[in-house]
Amino acid sequence: MARPPTVPGGEATLTVRAVVAQPQGAGTSSSAPPALPSGAWARLRTRWRTEQPWRFWRSPADQPAWARPALLVVAALAAFAYAWSINQVYVEPFYGGAARSMSMSLHNFLYGAADPWATVSVDKLPGALWVQALSLRIFGFHIWALVLPQVVEGVLTVLVLYRAVHRVAGAGAGLVAAVVMMSSPIVILLDRGNISDSLLILLLVLAVDATIRACQTGHLRSLFWAGVLVGFAFQAKMLQAWLVLPALFLAYLVAAPAASFLRRVWHLAAATLAVAVVSLSYMSTVSLVPQSSRPYVDGSCNDALFTQVFSYNGFGRLSGNALDAAGCNHTSTYLVTYAIYSAQHGIGTFAIAASWDRLLRGPFGHDDAWLLLPAVVASIWLLVLQRHRPRTDLLRAGVILWSVWLVVTFGFFSGLEFLNSYYTAALIPAVAALCGMGAAAAWHRRQQGVVRGALAAVTVATVAAGVALVPGYVGVRPWIVASSVVVGLLAVSILLGSLRAGHDSAWNLSVGPALAAVAMLLGSFWASSIVVAATLSPFDSPYAPASVNRHTQLAAAGFPSEMAALQKFVAPIPQPEAADVFETSAATGYSIMATGREFLPVGGFSGRVPAPSLPEFERLVAEGRVVRVTVTTRPLTRAPDLRWVAAHCTRTLVSRYDKLEQATKTVFECAHVARLPTRQISPVGGAGDSAVAGGAAADRAPAVAGGAAGAARSGRGRAGRRVVQPGQ
Repeated sequence: MARPPTVPGGEATLTVRAVVAQPQGAGTSSSAPPALPSGAWARLRTRWRTEQPWRFWRSPADQPAWARPALLVVAALAAFAYAWSINQVYVEPFYGGAARSMSMSLHNFLYGAADPWATVSVDKLPGALWVQALSLRIFGFHIWALVLPQVVEGVLTVLVLYRAVHRVAGAGAGLVAAVVMMSSPIVILLDRGNISDSLLILLLVLAVDATIRACQTGHLRSLFWAGVLVGFAFQAKMLQAWLVLPALFLAYLVAAPAASFLRRVWHLAAATLAVAVVSLSYMSTVSLVPQSSRPYVDGSCNDALFTQVFSYNGFGRLSGNALDAAGCNHTSTYLVTYAIYSAQHGIGTFAIAASWDRLLRGPFGHDDAWLLLPAVVASIWLLVLQRHRPRTDLLRAGVILWSVWLVVTFGFFSGLEFLNSYYTAALIPAVAALCGMGAAAAWHRRQQGVVRGALAAVTVATVAAGVALVPGYVGVRPWIVASSVVVGLLAVSILLGSLRAGHDSAWNLSVGPALAAVAMLLGSFWASSIVVAATLSPFDSPYAPASVNRHTQLAAAGFPSEMAALQKFVAPIPQPEAADVFETSAATGYSIMATGREFLPVGGFSGRVPAPSLPEFERLVAEGRVVRVTVTTRPLTRAPDLRWVAAHCTRTLVSRYDKLEQATKTVFECAHVARLPTRQISPVGGAGDSAVAGGAAADRAPAVAGGAAGAARSGRGRAGRRVVQPGQ
């Protein structure tokens, strides 16, 4: 709409005079123009009329006509890749059991209970699990209902990343970033599971978008909102959310339009306050609740959320000894044995030691390293290009933001004591954004011979690195190598040929860069297609040996039959009674997820926290709520509760030897103990195998040997150390 002229005697002046000349009451006449609404409602109505958001496939006025349709195609492909056969994927049973427990009551929901009785919490803040619990509450328990929130979060991340990159580098850069994000194998793996990192990444990319908007406008509210979003991300993955703060704050400090440096610092201080208040709000609130009114806080030796977050899930990850404190128990021998077995057989990433290059090779490299090289080259090149631009240059601010994100996250993951491969998905938004901005800058400067020559060199290096990442035992490796090399050579030939005088035609200048982009993306595309075709999940890797990926695939394929068997097993057990007791909530999660019934965990996720306490456990036995207990008898468990069971309850004939753990598990019946008054139950006195009482098999004992106990072990997943160390 054209702006009214402001010159004297113009239309605006005449309009004002006409309004002033109206007699009183004329405003109510039918011939008078309707009064315009004011404030936010006016802006909403204007936007609805002018932008016509119901025609969502049409590009906004500030974008090319092809931008919105192309973005929707990318989003649809992302949804397809993330959601393909999600009812058949492997889900983390510990999280699945916790989400199902949380969906059963408001009390469990608020405190992140790991079991239906809420004896212990999950070993991290429950922000991401809240979304999964709501999905289960709405749709009922299904594997797809557990995974659906992550699918939605992944697609939204692609869309928000496009918007954030578009703000600084245009629609072309945003679209390339969306394609790179959508096609990254580790992102597809992550969004095909029930891991909290999906929500973390979405919230952090939203925080980036808000920060860039703050750099555009200089408004404190946008930066403040970015701080709030980082605080929300803290509820999903705790301290990892704070890793992006240096990137956000440095970009704003450099590029915000406020001329005063002190004013920009004041804005950052306000945003920091928002981060702190929102991040610590849940922890502080729960800490005020009496310990008797909530679950024991897993991951702490003193039942404290601040210990769980800042020690167990924070600085303890660097040293690996977060639970070596007073109040916690020693790790049972069989759990250490299972961790060693997993490391020796390549199950998980426990055996990959911290080093500067561990993200560039092996399982980590297969997941995240495909486009790290062009991202780094783009970062350096763009900073050099923009070095003489004004301080408030948005493109340079975007490059600074994403570069710092990449460097800080890469450095932190390289030095972390233990790293699950899906953690590295947090690198991909920065990689995608830098690749998008670099691709757009190269396209706009493709008529410069030095740019085409550099693009050819980057293409050769990226294709070579991608080929080197594919192991020799992969059956489709010849196809991967052939396609990457052929397209790469064709792109390089056209780019180098265009450097000759008279050969820089429009065709060469368009096709050469386009083919170079395809050649660099092919490695990631191949890995992603394997992820989707093989229905892999977050604990898998696209080029891992079949013997490694089969652990999760067999668990996923067997879950329907295991769930039916477990439901049949718990059917005759009264509701107030625990179906069984296992050491660690990692072991009970599978059975809880499958049945929604109480399988009492002892020792939390690691088996080391004092939950339930021995007096509390004795009370549960005396009340008849704990009757059947599975105990590791050789080597004897170190859990005080289960040692007490071995000394006081009746040993049944049901026993099973686990080759992976090199341990014997035996079922005990405590029904006769439940009939005794609590004062007659003697305390445990260092009982060993010799103290275990003999007795006849219980009525339900035969159902456990191949049922609950076996199912719990088979559902532990890929990362062997997960039973010993918090690896989520």
